[in-house]
Amino acid sequence: MSNGGIIGPVQNPQRGSVTTTFTASGTYTSPGFGPGTANILLVAGGGGGGSGTTNNSGTGGGGAGGLRIIPSVSIPSSPAPITVGAGGAAGPISPGSSFGATGTDSVAGFSSPHTSNGGGGGGGAWGSPYTGRPGASGGGGGGGPPFPSAGGTGNTPPVAPPQGNAGGAATVCSTNGGGGGGSGAVGVTATPTQAGNGGAGTDISACFPGSPNSGIYAGGGGGGTLTPFGAPFVGAGGTGGGGAGGPIPARTGNPGTVNTGGGGGGGSPSPSANAAGGSGGSGIVIVKQEQASPTFEVAPGVWSINDAYNYKKAGQWVSVPVSVDYLVVAGGGGTAFAAFGASGGGGAGGYRTSFPGGSKLTLTGGTSYPITVGGGGTGGSTPGSNGTSGSPSIFSSITATGGGGAKLSPSGAGNPGGSGSGGSGRCGNAGGSGTTGQGNAGGAANPRSSPCGKDAGGGGGGAFAVGSGGTDSPGGGGAGGAGGAGLANSISGSSVSYAGGGGGGADTTCGPGTGGAGGTGGGGAGSATTGTAGTDNTGGGAGGSGGGPGSPGANGGSGIVIIRAPGSAGLSASPGTNTVTTLPAPAGGCKVATFTVSGTLTTG
Repeated sequence: MSNGGIIGPVQNPQRGSVTTTFTASGTYTSPGFGPGTANILLVAGGGGGGSGTTNNSGTGGGGAGGLRIIPSVSIPSSPAPITVGAGGAAGPISPGSSFGATGTDSVAGFSSPHTSNGGGGGGGAWGSPYTGRPGASGGGGGGGPPFPSAGGTGNTPPVAPPQGNAGGAATVCSTNGGGGGGSGAVGVTATPTQAGNGGAGTDISACFPGSPNSGIYAGGGGGGTLTPFGAPFVGAGGTGGGGAGGPIPARTGNPGTVNTGGGGGGGSPSPSANAAGGSGGSGIVIVKQEQASPTFEVAPGVWSINDAYNYKKAGQWVSVPVSVDYLVVAGGGGTAFAAFGASGGGGAGGYRTSFPGGSKLTLTGGTSYPITVGGGGTGGSTPGSNGTSGSPSIFSSITATGGGGAKLSPSGAGNPGGSGSGGSGRCGNAGGSGTTGQGNAGGAANPRSSPCGKDAGGGGGGAFAVGSGGTDSPGGGGAGGAGGAGLANSISGSSVSYAGGGGGGADTTCGPGTGGAGGTGGGGAGSATTGTAGTDNTGGGAGGSGGGPGSPGANGGSGIVIIRAPGSAGLSASPGTNTVTTLPAPAGGCKVATFTVSGTLTTG
């Protein structure tokens, strides 16, 4: 293409964008140039962590402040007020066992005001008020046997797409608090041996380059513990400014990072002292007004010899490189035809991603990249035949391994894969192993506990959790293990879960049996008859089939490949079933290529 008579990379004269960052409330005044539209990031204040009393339990982490990206907002010619939400106060050390306070809203007061809402406070320990508070992201539940405590609900009040996620719960007989929800993931549920981590925040750097805190915001606060136990039982703060639960000997929860909307960490009381939570982090507002610079970025129409040589050597003379985020999920594993013994659940397809906050891939402009979307493994179709493993998904240098298929022959041990399949048949066969960094192992089959069959397959592994083992059913048969949970990812612009393991099947020879639940993220449910197929384009493992008279296996879900690039990038996808979209809030301006079948990505 020519520019002033010179052949080379395009140098179009245009005004640059103007980015204004508010770390405190103020007033925005338009520079007065360009079309008068802007993309706006709104992050509200995070919730405070809960507090606990002497010799009690750890408390819940605060939920992250709401994170919203509003695209193409009309900017008035007159000044407009900007409100940056404050973080919620920590649960106080006296009298103890108190909620953390909810964070305050951030508001862009343009002609049509836009608001993100504060994060919910973490729950106190043992007794009311121990349930996490609702908010943009919910606070974590406070610990305290013998009562379970729920995390606060997220995306409250509701907006679309969601501005946050729920907080993690504290289980029965746990002395640990749940993690606060983050904008990118739910808070982690506490267990008797570990406080919940805060949910991850969101990386917005592709849409707002050069943003403070490396562009990662709205992480949930980690739960606290009972300090005789201490680290490593304390919950970590979520990426994006979430504070960790209270450490030894300080006990006080760590505050959320200022101007990230991170939730405060939960307090960790000791046998002799109360513990306060950590305060929530304040929010931030960023206004990126398009083509608003008072000066043009003038295209000179000439290039130096060194520039021309380097462009040519890199194969970029008429193109520029582009950095992209990716999500690559392989196909889930299929399950066996359960003619003797129940089938384990299929393993989830391998899960690999750079989003949010990971290392991006750099692509060459003007280049075509083949994309492989792995198919789900097939279910066994004749008595005793095995399920097959899922196929890999591939993008550039990134390969996700297919989920393990469940098998009965020559043994019922699970197959390895991105996540391993559950063990099948009798004798407590082990689940298959998962691939490090991609998934988890499947659960073991139930051993026969009497001369009469109580076979139950283990659940297939998921991207987030291992599959559960098969057990006895109260009805006299077997109870299949639940599939391991998958992981939620918002690379597409909304939070979607992928790579859940399939539930194990159940034997009915001795009485009613129950199949295991499929893992969140497309895992199929197990059954006492024919299991449920994994959901296509999630990489979910298939549900296991039941024994007794025998039932066919089920297919694993196909995988998916999603690529996210800055709005200035040129992307196209083929064939036509694959799409390229420009995202609305909360990721306005970014482009997303979604491959549900194998095809080709071409950069501009």
